[in-house]
Amino acid sequence: MDGSNPQSPERMPLNLSSDSSKDNDYEVSKNEVVLEGFDSVKTHKLVYKDVLPQIIISCLAHCIVIQAGINMAYSTILEDGLKDTLTTNQISWIASLVTLSLPCGSLFVGPLMDYFGRKKICIISCIPSIISWIFLIVAKSEVLIYIARIIAGISGGLSTVSLVYISEITHPQIRPMLLCFNSIFVSLGILITYSLGVWLAWNQMAIVFLIMNICIFFSLLFIPESPYWIMCFGKGESSQINHQVETILKKLNKTEQIYDQELVRIKEVSQNSSNQNNSLVKKMAWFYQQLKTPTVYKPTIILLVLFLLQQLAGTYVIIFYALSVFENLGGSFGKSFDKYDAMVILGILRFLMSLLTSFFSKNYGRRFLCITSGLGMAFSMFFSAMYFYLTSAVDENGQTKEVMADQKWILLVLVLFYVCTSCIGFVIIPWTLIGELLPISVRGIMGGFLVSAAYVMMFGVTKTYPYLVKALGAQGLFYFFSVTSLIGATFVYVFLPETLGKSFAEIEKYFDKKD
Repeated sequence: MDGSNPQSPERMPLNLSSDSSKDNDYEVSKNEVVLEGFDSVKTHKLVYKDVLPQIIISCLAHCIVIQAGINMAYSTILEDGLKDTLTTNQISWIASLVTLSLPCGSLFVGPLMDYFGRKKICIISCIPSIISWIFLIVAKSEVLIYIARIIAGISGGLSTVSLVYISEITHPQIRPMLLCFNSIFVSLGILITYSLGVWLAWNQMAIVFLIMNICIFFSLLFIPESPYWIMCFGKGESSQINHQVETILKKLNKTEQIYDQELVRIKEVSQNSSNQNNSLVKKMAWFYQQLKTPTVYKPTIILLVLFLLQQLAGTYVIIFYALSVFENLGGSFGKSFDKYDAMVILGILRFLMSLLTSFFSKNYGRRFLCITSGLGMAFSMFFSAMYFYLTSAVDENGQTKEVMADQKWILLVLVLFYVCTSCIGFVIIPWTLIGELLPISVRGIMGGFLVSAAYVMMFGVTKTYPYLVKALGAQGLFYFFSVTSLIGATFVYVFLPETLGKSFAEIEKYFDKKD
Protein backbone atom coordinates (compact mmCIF):
# COMPACT_ATOMS: atom_id res chain seq x y z
CA MET A 1 0.00 0.00 0.00
CA ASP A 2 2.59 2.58 1.03
CA GLY A 3 5.43 1.36 -1.15
CA SER A 4 7.80 0.90 1.82
CA ASN A 5 9.96 -2.10 2.59
CA PRO A 6 9.83 -2.68 6.34
CA GLN A 7 11.74 -5.93 6.11
CA SER A 8 14.84 -4.45 4.53
CA PRO A 9 17.92 -5.04 6.71
CA GLU A 10 19.41 -1.75 5.53
CA ARG A 11 16.70 0.39 7.11
CA MET A 12 15.30 1.06 10.54
CA PRO A 13 12.53 3.18 12.09
CA LEU A 14 13.35 6.79 12.95
CA ASN A 15 11.80 8.31 16.06
CA LEU A 16 11.17 12.06 16.30
CA SER A 17 10.43 11.93 20.00
CA SER A 18 13.08 11.88 22.65
CA ASP A 19 11.18 8.96 24.17
CA SER A 20 12.89 5.86 22.87
CA SER A 21 9.87 3.71 23.64
CA LYS A 22 7.85 5.17 20.76
CA ASP A 23 8.14 3.76 17.28
CA ASN A 24 7.57 5.50 13.97
CA ASP A 25 6.70 4.22 10.51
CA TYR A 26 9.33 6.29 8.75
CA GLU A 27 12.43 4.43 7.65
CA VAL A 28 15.85 6.02 7.39
CA SER A 29 18.83 5.34 5.24
CA LYS A 30 21.65 2.96 6.01
CA ASN A 31 23.57 5.78 7.70
CA GLU A 32 21.59 4.77 10.80
CA VAL A 33 21.71 1.06 10.08
CA VAL A 34 20.65 -1.40 12.74
CA LEU A 35 19.37 -4.95 12.31
CA GLU A 36 16.06 -5.70 13.95
CA GLY A 37 16.64 -7.45 17.27
CA PHE A 38 20.20 -6.16 17.67
CA ASP A 39 20.92 -3.48 20.28
CA SER A 40 24.66 -3.19 19.85
CA VAL A 41 24.54 -0.45 17.23
CA LYS A 42 23.88 2.97 18.66
CA THR A 43 21.59 5.11 16.51
CA HIS A 44 20.78 8.79 16.48
CA LYS A 45 17.20 9.76 17.32
CA LEU A 46 15.80 12.83 15.59
CA VAL A 47 14.94 15.53 18.14
CA TYR A 48 13.74 19.08 17.65
CA LYS A 49 17.16 20.68 18.08
CA ASP A 50 18.30 18.70 15.02
CA VAL A 51 15.70 20.42 12.84
CA LEU A 52 15.33 23.78 14.58
CA PRO A 53 16.83 25.66 11.58
CA GLN A 54 14.22 24.01 9.34
CA ILE A 55 11.42 25.12 11.66
CA ILE A 56 12.64 28.73 11.80
CA ILE A 57 13.17 28.98 8.04
CA SER A 58 9.80 27.37 7.35
CA CYS A 59 8.09 29.96 9.55
CA LEU A 60 9.83 32.77 7.67
CA ALA A 61 8.73 31.31 4.33
CA HIS A 62 5.18 30.83 5.61
CA CYS A 63 4.95 34.56 6.35
CA ILE A 64 4.05 35.20 2.71
CA VAL A 65 0.78 33.26 3.13
CA ILE A 66 -0.34 35.63 5.88
CA GLN A 67 -1.34 37.78 2.91
CA ALA A 68 -3.62 34.99 1.64
CA GLY A 69 -5.52 35.01 4.93
CA ILE A 70 -5.72 38.79 4.89
CA ASN A 71 -7.09 38.72 1.33
CA MET A 72 -9.92 36.41 2.34
CA ALA A 73 -10.88 38.17 5.57
CA TYR A 74 -10.46 41.67 4.13
CA SER A 75 -13.34 40.95 1.74
CA THR A 76 -15.87 41.00 4.56
CA ILE A 77 -14.33 44.21 5.97
CA LEU A 78 -14.67 45.91 2.58
CA GLU A 79 -18.18 44.56 2.15
CA ASP A 80 -19.29 45.96 5.50
CA GLY A 81 -17.52 49.29 5.01
CA LEU A 82 -18.83 49.90 1.49
CA LYS A 83 -22.30 48.31 1.60
CA ASP A 84 -24.01 51.72 1.87
CA THR A 85 -22.35 53.04 -1.30
CA LEU A 86 -22.08 49.94 -3.53
CA THR A 87 -24.60 47.52 -5.01
CA THR A 88 -24.80 43.79 -4.22
CA ASN A 89 -23.17 43.03 -7.57
CA GLN A 90 -20.26 45.42 -6.92
CA ILE A 91 -19.71 43.98 -3.46
CA SER A 92 -19.69 40.42 -4.82
CA TRP A 93 -17.04 41.48 -7.34
CA ILE A 94 -14.87 42.98 -4.59
CA ALA A 95 -15.04 39.69 -2.69
CA SER A 96 -14.49 37.44 -5.70
CA LEU A 97 -11.99 39.40 -7.82
CA VAL A 98 -9.14 38.40 -5.55
CA THR A 99 -9.95 34.73 -6.20
CA LEU A 100 -10.36 35.35 -9.93
CA SER A 101 -6.81 36.72 -10.25
CA LEU A 102 -5.26 34.16 -7.89
CA PRO A 103 -4.98 31.57 -10.71
CA CYS A 104 -2.87 34.04 -12.72
CA GLY A 105 -0.21 34.03 -10.03
CA SER A 106 -0.55 30.29 -9.46
CA LEU A 107 -0.18 29.40 -13.15
CA PHE A 108 2.96 31.48 -13.53
CA VAL A 109 4.52 30.50 -10.21
CA GLY A 110 5.33 26.95 -11.39
CA PRO A 111 7.66 27.77 -14.29
CA LEU A 112 8.95 30.84 -12.43
CA MET A 113 10.00 28.88 -9.35
CA ASP A 114 11.56 26.17 -11.53
CA TYR A 115 13.58 28.71 -13.52
CA PHE A 116 14.54 31.33 -10.93
CA GLY A 117 14.41 29.24 -7.77
CA ARG A 118 12.08 28.89 -4.82
CA LYS A 119 13.70 31.60 -2.69
CA LYS A 120 13.61 34.35 -5.31
CA ILE A 121 9.94 33.78 -6.05
CA CYS A 122 9.15 33.85 -2.32
CA ILE A 123 10.68 37.33 -2.24
CA ILE A 124 9.08 38.49 -5.49
CA SER A 125 5.61 37.40 -4.30
CA CYS A 126 5.64 40.26 -1.79
CA ILE A 127 5.92 42.98 -4.45
CA PRO A 128 2.38 42.78 -5.92
CA SER A 129 1.00 42.67 -2.40
CA ILE A 130 2.81 45.88 -1.46
CA ILE A 131 1.48 47.57 -4.61
CA SER A 132 -2.09 46.48 -3.86
CA TRP A 133 -2.05 48.00 -0.38
CA ILE A 134 -0.69 51.28 -1.74
CA PHE A 135 -3.61 51.38 -4.20
CA LEU A 136 -6.12 50.72 -1.42
CA ILE A 137 -4.64 53.48 0.74
CA VAL A 138 -5.15 56.07 -2.03
CA ALA A 139 -8.37 54.57 -3.49
CA LYS A 140 -11.16 57.10 -4.13
CA SER A 141 -13.35 54.93 -6.38
CA GLU A 142 -14.45 51.32 -6.68
CA VAL A 143 -12.37 50.94 -9.87
CA LEU A 144 -9.09 51.39 -7.99
CA ILE A 145 -10.35 48.98 -5.32
CA TYR A 146 -11.06 46.42 -8.06
CA ILE A 147 -7.52 46.85 -9.43
CA ALA A 148 -6.00 46.54 -5.96
CA ARG A 149 -7.91 43.31 -5.31
CA ILE A 150 -6.79 41.85 -8.64
CA ILE A 151 -3.13 42.62 -7.85
CA ALA A 152 -3.54 41.18 -4.34
CA GLY A 153 -4.88 37.98 -5.89
CA ILE A 154 -1.82 37.65 -8.12
CA SER A 155 0.39 37.99 -5.05
CA GLY A 156 -1.64 35.33 -3.25
CA GLY A 157 -1.22 32.97 -6.20
CA LEU A 158 2.54 33.45 -6.16
CA SER A 159 2.62 32.57 -2.46
CA THR A 160 2.00 28.94 -3.48
CA VAL A 161 5.78 28.69 -3.77
CA SER A 162 6.03 28.46 0.03
CA LEU A 163 4.43 24.99 0.09
CA VAL A 164 6.88 23.65 -2.48
CA TYR A 165 9.83 25.37 -0.80
CA ILE A 166 9.03 24.04 2.67
CA SER A 167 8.40 20.50 1.41
CA GLU A 168 11.93 20.55 -0.03
CA ILE A 169 13.87 21.91 2.96
CA THR A 170 12.30 19.81 5.72
CA HIS A 171 12.92 16.33 7.06
CA PRO A 172 10.19 13.81 6.06
CA GLN A 173 9.26 13.23 9.69
CA ILE A 174 8.42 16.88 10.43
CA ARG A 175 7.36 17.79 6.88
CA PRO A 176 3.61 17.15 7.48
CA MET A 177 3.63 19.35 10.57
CA LEU A 178 5.55 22.20 8.93
CA LEU A 179 3.39 22.07 5.81
CA CYS A 180 0.33 22.40 8.05
CA PHE A 181 1.91 25.56 9.45
CA ASN A 182 0.70 27.05 6.17
CA SER A 183 -2.82 27.08 7.56
CA ILE A 184 -1.62 28.57 10.86
CA PHE A 185 -0.21 31.57 9.04
CA VAL A 186 -3.28 31.89 6.80
CA SER A 187 -5.42 31.77 9.94
CA LEU A 188 -3.14 34.34 11.57
CA GLY A 189 -3.82 36.67 8.64
CA ILE A 190 -7.55 36.12 9.05
CA LEU A 191 -7.41 36.72 12.81
CA ILE A 192 -5.35 39.91 12.45
CA THR A 193 -7.80 41.24 9.86
CA TYR A 194 -10.91 40.43 11.86
CA SER A 195 -9.42 41.92 15.03
CA LEU A 196 -8.29 45.14 13.34
CA GLY A 197 -11.66 45.36 11.60
CA VAL A 198 -13.36 45.98 14.94
CA TRP A 199 -11.26 49.09 15.57
CA LEU A 200 -10.04 50.46 12.22
CA ALA A 201 -11.62 51.49 8.92
CA TRP A 202 -10.74 49.45 5.83
CA ASN A 203 -8.34 52.11 4.43
CA GLN A 204 -6.59 52.49 7.79
CA MET A 205 -6.05 48.74 7.89
CA ALA A 206 -4.37 48.98 4.48
CA ILE A 207 -1.59 51.09 6.01
CA VAL A 208 -0.93 48.45 8.68
CA PHE A 209 -0.81 45.68 6.08
CA LEU A 210 1.53 47.67 3.84
CA ILE A 211 4.07 47.97 6.66
CA MET A 212 3.67 44.27 7.47
CA ASN A 213 4.38 43.21 3.87
CA ILE A 214 7.49 45.37 3.64
CA CYS A 215 8.85 43.69 6.79
CA ILE A 216 8.13 40.22 5.35
CA PHE A 217 9.91 41.16 2.11
CA PHE A 218 13.16 41.97 3.91
CA SER A 219 12.98 38.95 6.24
CA LEU A 220 12.87 36.57 3.26
CA LEU A 221 16.27 37.78 2.08
CA PHE A 222 17.85 35.61 4.79
CA ILE A 223 16.38 32.19 3.88
CA PRO A 224 18.45 29.68 1.85
CA GLU A 225 17.55 28.27 -1.55
CA SER A 226 15.93 24.83 -1.76
CA PRO A 227 18.66 22.18 -2.04
CA TYR A 228 16.30 20.04 -4.16
CA TRP A 229 15.91 22.88 -6.65
CA ILE A 230 19.66 23.47 -6.84
CA MET A 231 20.31 19.77 -7.46
CA CYS A 232 17.54 19.36 -10.08
CA PHE A 233 17.45 22.78 -11.77
CA GLY A 234 20.61 24.59 -10.67
CA LYS A 235 22.98 25.99 -13.28
CA GLY A 236 26.73 25.50 -13.20
CA GLU A 237 29.33 22.77 -12.89
CA SER A 238 28.44 19.62 -10.96
CA SER A 239 31.08 20.39 -8.35
CA GLN A 240 29.61 23.87 -7.76
CA ILE A 241 26.08 22.48 -7.48
CA ASN A 242 27.17 19.77 -5.06
CA HIS A 243 29.03 22.32 -2.94
CA GLN A 244 25.95 24.59 -2.78
CA VAL A 245 23.70 21.70 -1.80
CA GLU A 246 26.08 20.47 0.88
CA THR A 247 26.51 23.98 2.33
CA ILE A 248 22.75 24.54 2.60
CA LEU A 249 22.11 21.07 4.01
CA LYS A 250 24.69 21.66 6.75
CA LYS A 251 22.82 24.83 7.74
CA LEU A 252 19.49 23.00 7.74
CA ASN A 253 20.72 19.85 9.50
CA LYS A 254 23.04 20.35 12.45
CA THR A 255 23.52 16.60 13.02
CA GLU A 256 25.91 14.81 10.67
CA GLN A 257 23.83 11.64 10.39
CA ILE A 258 20.67 13.58 9.49
CA TYR A 259 22.71 15.59 6.99
CA ASP A 260 23.93 12.37 5.35
CA GLN A 261 20.39 11.03 5.10
CA GLU A 262 19.08 14.19 3.45
CA LEU A 263 21.94 14.21 0.95
CA VAL A 264 21.12 10.62 -0.04
CA ARG A 265 17.42 11.48 -0.47
CA ILE A 266 18.16 14.52 -2.63
CA LYS A 267 20.49 12.58 -4.91
CA GLU A 268 17.96 9.77 -5.23
CA VAL A 269 15.14 12.13 -6.20
CA SER A 270 17.34 14.19 -8.54
CA GLN A 271 18.36 11.04 -10.42
CA ASN A 272 14.71 10.10 -10.89
CA SER A 273 13.75 13.64 -11.87
CA SER A 274 16.60 14.68 -14.15
CA ASN A 275 15.46 16.77 -17.11
CA GLN A 276 18.47 18.38 -18.70
CA ASN A 277 17.01 18.99 -22.18
CA ASN A 278 17.78 22.56 -23.18
CA SER A 279 15.37 22.58 -26.13
CA LEU A 280 11.96 24.03 -25.28
CA VAL A 281 10.32 21.57 -27.66
CA LYS A 282 12.06 18.65 -25.96
CA LYS A 283 11.08 19.94 -22.53
CA MET A 284 7.45 20.27 -23.59
CA ALA A 285 7.50 16.77 -25.07
CA TRP A 286 9.09 15.44 -21.89
CA PHE A 287 6.47 17.20 -19.74
CA TYR A 288 3.65 15.79 -21.88
CA GLN A 289 5.04 12.30 -21.36
CA GLN A 290 5.21 12.92 -17.61
CA LEU A 291 1.51 13.80 -17.55
CA LYS A 292 0.71 10.31 -18.79
CA THR A 293 2.60 8.59 -15.98
CA PRO A 294 0.59 7.36 -12.97
CA THR A 295 2.90 9.19 -10.56
CA VAL A 296 1.58 12.45 -12.04
CA TYR A 297 -1.99 11.93 -13.23
CA LYS A 298 -3.18 9.90 -10.23
CA PRO A 299 -2.29 12.48 -7.53
CA THR A 300 -3.44 15.28 -9.84
CA ILE A 301 -6.93 13.78 -10.18
CA ILE A 302 -7.14 13.09 -6.45
CA LEU A 303 -6.16 16.67 -5.60
CA LEU A 304 -8.55 18.21 -8.15
CA VAL A 305 -11.49 16.31 -6.66
CA LEU A 306 -10.40 17.21 -3.12
CA PHE A 307 -10.25 20.91 -3.98
CA LEU A 308 -13.67 20.76 -5.65
CA LEU A 309 -15.23 19.15 -2.59
CA GLN A 310 -13.39 21.60 -0.33
CA GLN A 311 -14.98 24.57 -2.09
CA LEU A 312 -18.46 23.07 -2.49
CA ALA A 313 -18.53 22.26 1.24
CA GLY A 314 -18.46 26.01 1.95
CA THR A 315 -15.17 26.11 3.84
CA TYR A 316 -14.15 29.48 2.38
CA VAL A 317 -17.59 31.06 2.10
CA ILE A 318 -17.61 31.44 5.88
CA ILE A 319 -14.33 33.39 5.70
CA PHE A 320 -15.12 35.63 2.71
CA TYR A 321 -18.62 36.50 3.92
CA ALA A 322 -18.27 36.15 7.70
CA LEU A 323 -20.32 39.22 8.60
CA SER A 324 -22.95 38.40 5.98
CA VAL A 325 -23.20 34.81 7.22
CA PHE A 326 -23.67 35.93 10.81
CA GLU A 327 -26.29 38.44 9.68
CA ASN A 328 -28.18 35.57 8.01
CA LEU A 329 -27.94 33.67 11.29
CA GLY A 330 -29.59 36.55 13.11
CA GLY A 331 -26.88 39.16 13.62
CA SER A 332 -27.22 39.34 17.40
CA PHE A 333 -26.75 36.36 19.70
CA GLY A 334 -27.19 38.01 23.06
CA LYS A 335 -27.38 41.35 24.79
CA SER A 336 -23.68 42.11 24.37
CA PHE A 337 -22.61 39.70 21.63
CA ASP A 338 -23.09 40.71 17.98
CA LYS A 339 -21.85 39.70 14.53
CA TYR A 340 -18.51 41.52 15.00
CA ASP A 341 -17.78 39.59 18.17
CA ALA A 342 -18.75 36.37 16.39
CA MET A 343 -16.36 37.28 13.55
CA VAL A 344 -13.43 37.70 15.94
CA ILE A 345 -14.30 34.44 17.73
CA LEU A 346 -14.32 32.73 14.33
CA GLY A 347 -10.82 34.07 13.61
CA ILE A 348 -9.51 32.94 17.00
CA LEU A 349 -11.00 29.46 16.65
CA ARG A 350 -9.63 29.02 13.15
CA PHE A 351 -6.16 30.04 14.30
CA LEU A 352 -6.21 27.75 17.35
CA MET A 353 -7.55 24.79 15.37
CA SER A 354 -4.92 25.29 12.68
CA LEU A 355 -2.27 25.31 15.39
CA LEU A 356 -3.62 22.08 16.91
CA THR A 357 -3.94 20.41 13.51
CA SER A 358 -0.31 21.16 12.69
CA PHE A 359 0.78 19.23 15.78
CA PHE A 360 -1.82 16.49 15.23
CA SER A 361 -0.38 15.94 11.75
CA LYS A 362 2.88 14.69 13.26
CA ASN A 363 1.10 11.70 14.79
CA TYR A 364 -2.15 11.33 12.86
CA GLY A 365 -2.34 10.60 9.15
CA ARG A 366 -3.87 12.73 6.42
CA ARG A 367 -6.68 10.22 5.90
CA PHE A 368 -7.75 10.23 9.54
CA LEU A 369 -7.73 14.02 9.77
CA CYS A 370 -9.68 14.54 6.53
CA ILE A 371 -12.30 11.90 7.32
CA THR A 372 -12.82 13.28 10.82
CA SER A 373 -13.06 16.77 9.37
CA GLY A 374 -15.61 15.80 6.71
CA LEU A 375 -17.85 13.98 9.18
CA GLY A 376 -17.73 16.87 11.66
CA MET A 377 -18.58 19.40 8.94
CA ALA A 378 -21.48 17.26 7.71
CA PHE A 379 -22.83 16.93 11.25
CA SER A 380 -22.67 20.65 12.06
CA MET A 381 -24.15 21.82 8.74
CA PHE A 382 -26.98 19.28 8.88
CA PHE A 383 -28.06 20.32 12.36
CA SER A 384 -27.64 24.01 11.46
CA ALA A 385 -30.10 23.49 8.62
CA MET A 386 -32.39 21.54 10.95
CA TYR A 387 -32.32 24.48 13.36
CA PHE A 388 -33.74 26.76 10.66
CA TYR A 389 -36.41 24.16 9.89
CA LEU A 390 -37.44 23.67 13.52
CA THR A 391 -37.43 27.35 14.47
CA SER A 392 -39.49 28.67 11.56
CA ALA A 393 -43.28 28.68 11.40
CA VAL A 394 -45.95 29.99 9.03
CA ASP A 395 -48.54 32.38 10.44
CA GLU A 396 -52.20 32.73 9.39
CA ASN A 397 -51.20 35.12 6.57
CA GLY A 398 -48.81 32.61 5.04
CA GLN A 399 -45.73 34.52 6.18
CA THR A 400 -42.72 32.71 7.65
CA LYS A 401 -41.85 33.82 11.14
CA GLU A 402 -39.06 32.87 13.53
CA VAL A 403 -39.66 31.11 16.81
CA MET A 404 -37.13 30.44 19.60
CA ALA A 405 -35.35 33.69 18.69
CA ASP A 406 -33.62 33.67 22.07
CA GLN A 407 -31.90 30.36 21.24
CA LYS A 408 -29.77 31.63 18.34
CA TRP A 409 -26.64 30.86 20.30
CA ILE A 410 -27.24 27.18 19.43
CA LEU A 411 -26.92 28.02 15.74
CA LEU A 412 -23.80 30.09 16.37
CA VAL A 413 -22.19 27.18 18.25
CA LEU A 414 -22.99 24.80 15.37
CA VAL A 415 -21.46 27.13 12.77
CA LEU A 416 -18.34 27.68 14.87
CA PHE A 417 -18.09 23.91 15.36
CA TYR A 418 -18.18 23.64 11.56
CA VAL A 419 -15.26 26.07 11.35
CA CYS A 420 -13.29 24.04 13.92
CA THR A 421 -13.85 20.69 12.22
CA SER A 422 -13.11 22.11 8.76
CA CYS A 423 -9.71 23.26 10.03
CA ILE A 424 -8.86 19.74 11.16
CA GLY A 425 -8.64 18.53 7.60
CA PHE A 426 -10.51 19.92 4.61
CA VAL A 427 -9.28 23.50 4.89
CA ILE A 428 -5.65 22.52 5.45
CA ILE A 429 -4.75 19.10 4.08
CA PRO A 430 -5.49 19.51 0.32
CA TRP A 431 -3.04 22.43 0.12
CA THR A 432 -0.27 20.60 1.98
CA LEU A 433 -0.68 17.50 -0.20
CA ILE A 434 0.52 19.49 -3.23
CA GLY A 435 3.99 19.50 -1.70
CA GLU A 436 3.84 15.76 -0.94
CA LEU A 437 1.97 13.85 -3.65
CA LEU A 438 3.48 15.42 -6.78
CA PRO A 439 6.93 14.35 -8.07
CA ILE A 440 9.70 16.95 -7.78
CA SER A 441 10.13 17.06 -11.58
CA VAL A 442 6.63 18.49 -12.14
CA ARG A 443 5.84 19.86 -8.70
CA GLY A 444 6.31 23.49 -9.66
CA ILE A 445 4.17 23.49 -12.79
CA MET A 446 1.51 21.01 -11.65
CA GLY A 447 1.35 22.58 -8.21
CA GLY A 448 0.66 25.94 -9.84
CA PHE A 449 -2.01 24.37 -12.05
CA LEU A 450 -3.76 22.73 -9.10
CA VAL A 451 -3.76 25.88 -7.01
CA SER A 452 -5.09 27.82 -10.01
CA ALA A 453 -7.89 25.30 -10.44
CA ALA A 454 -8.71 25.52 -6.73
CA TYR A 455 -8.91 29.31 -6.90
CA VAL A 456 -11.14 29.21 -9.99
CA MET A 457 -13.48 26.99 -7.99
CA MET A 458 -13.20 29.40 -5.05
CA PHE A 459 -14.10 32.30 -7.34
CA GLY A 460 -17.21 30.49 -8.56
CA VAL A 461 -18.38 29.77 -5.02
CA THR A 462 -17.68 33.23 -3.59
CA LYS A 463 -19.19 35.00 -6.61
CA THR A 464 -22.43 33.00 -6.52
CA TYR A 465 -22.88 32.85 -2.74
CA PRO A 466 -25.04 36.01 -2.38
CA TYR A 467 -27.37 34.72 -5.10
CA LEU A 468 -27.49 31.18 -3.69
CA VAL A 469 -28.55 32.53 -0.31
CA LYS A 470 -31.43 34.37 -1.96
CA ALA A 471 -32.42 31.32 -4.02
CA LEU A 472 -31.99 28.52 -1.46
CA GLY A 473 -31.99 30.34 1.83
CA ALA A 474 -29.50 29.59 4.59
CA GLN A 475 -31.29 26.33 5.37
CA GLY A 476 -31.02 24.91 1.84
CA LEU A 477 -27.40 26.03 1.51
CA PHE A 478 -26.44 24.38 4.79
CA TYR A 479 -28.05 21.11 3.67
CA PHE A 480 -25.95 21.28 0.51
CA PHE A 481 -22.75 21.91 2.49
CA SER A 482 -23.59 18.93 4.71
CA VAL A 483 -24.05 16.50 1.82
CA THR A 484 -20.86 17.71 0.10
CA SER A 485 -18.86 17.28 3.32
CA LEU A 486 -20.08 13.70 3.65
CA ILE A 487 -19.11 12.96 0.04
CA GLY A 488 -15.67 14.44 0.76
CA ALA A 489 -15.09 12.15 3.74
CA THR A 490 -16.11 9.14 1.63
CA PHE A 491 -13.78 10.13 -1.22
CA VAL A 492 -10.83 10.44 1.15
CA TYR A 493 -11.55 7.02 2.66
CA VAL A 494 -11.61 5.35 -0.77
CA PHE A 495 -8.92 7.16 -2.76
CA LEU A 496 -6.43 9.17 -0.68
CA PRO A 497 -3.23 7.31 0.30
CA GLU A 498 -1.45 7.99 3.58
CA THR A 499 1.71 10.12 3.32
CA LEU A 500 2.68 10.47 6.98
CA GLY A 501 6.36 9.60 7.41
CA LYS A 502 6.84 8.66 3.76
CA SER A 503 9.72 9.94 1.68
CA PHE A 504 9.08 11.43 -1.77
CA ALA A 505 10.47 8.26 -3.36
CA GLU A 506 8.07 6.07 -1.37
CA ILE A 507 5.08 8.20 -2.36
CA GLU A 508 6.04 7.97 -6.04
CA LYS A 509 6.35 4.19 -5.75
CA TYR A 510 2.82 4.00 -4.34
CA PHE A 511 1.29 5.72 -7.36
CA ASP A 512 3.53 3.84 -9.79
CA LYS A 513 2.45 0.39 -8.65
CA LYS A 514 0.03 -1.77 -10.64
CA ASP A 515 -3.63 -1.51 -9.64
